[in-house]
Amino acid sequence: MTFAWYGHLKDLKNSPLFIVIIISWGIAFLEYCFQVPANRIGIQYFSVSQLKVIQEILAMLVFAGFSVTYLKIPITRNYFIAMMLLAGAAYFIFKDSKGTI
Repeated sequence: MTFAWYGHLKDLKNSPLFIVIIISWGIAFLEYCFQVPANRIGIQYFSVSQLKVIQEILAMLVFAGFSVTYLKIPITRNYFIAMMLLAGAAYFIFKDSKGTI
């Protein structure tokens, strides 16, 4: 999704919007072809909340790599802080807690 949503900002900025939308939909469709079965398999091992946190962490890591390599935007302190907050979210969502808030 990262490439579908942001890749056009570099390479297709002079292309008509409807062309960019069609290309982005095609890229996103391919990702959904993997994501939907992955969630179906993952739900056997993880809760929906855990699957969502896993997805957010992977999205942040992919976006950070995409930003640096493709868009040439360096990782800043804010990226690092956001990654640490997501690591905290992962800790709490996977922590075996007996009580509820």
